[in-house]
Amino acid sequence: MPVQEVIEKIWNTRNFDVGGGAASSIAGSMAAGLGGMVARLSIGKNHGLEDIEYEKIACKMDSLCQDLISGAIEDEQAFLGIRAAFSLPRGSEEEKIKRRDAVENAAVKAAEVPLENGKMAARVLDLCRNLVGCSNPAAGSDLDVGMMLARAAVRGCALNIDANLPLIRSPEKNNLLREASEDLKNLRG
Repeated sequence: MPVQEVIEKIWNTRNFDVGGGAASSIAGSMAAGLGGMVARLSIGKNHGLEDIEYEKIACKMDSLCQDLISGAIEDEQAFLGIRAAFSLPRGSEEEKIKRRDAVENAAVKAAEVPLENGKMAARVLDLCRNLVGCSNPAAGSDLDVGMMLARAAVRGCALNIDANLPLIRSPEKNNLLREASEDLKNLRG
């Protein structure tokens, strides 16, 4: 699915398949795009880093941008997995157990996807931090917006992990995901 379809679903107030997790990933991808642009606009300008460093940052941002776009698409698929699990029959005791397990497995996946997306957005934020004070000042507002988007992406991904925790009965899995969410929420920058 092209990213444009995900974005259009986010914009569509009548579509319930794509939400905050995908939007957070898209915000992270935009942050990476802006950060990479700022790095490239700093090449040859003697703002504090070697040109090779700016190019390395830009290339990392390019890769993270694409990975976060893929993460937005994966987030939608994870949510659809939860929806499919909830639609399983629950007439017999065996069906109830099968459905409950399917819901939990889908919820784990739906929490792991924003966890990975949040980690990528955190890497984008770190790379943006490397440009603070040593990048082209004419692109300073772009860097600031990129950092704001990256922070929102990290926080949004953490909130999407949290949204799935009530469906995860396994204490071990729940605690690991809860701690990972808290780690993302505690990032500063």
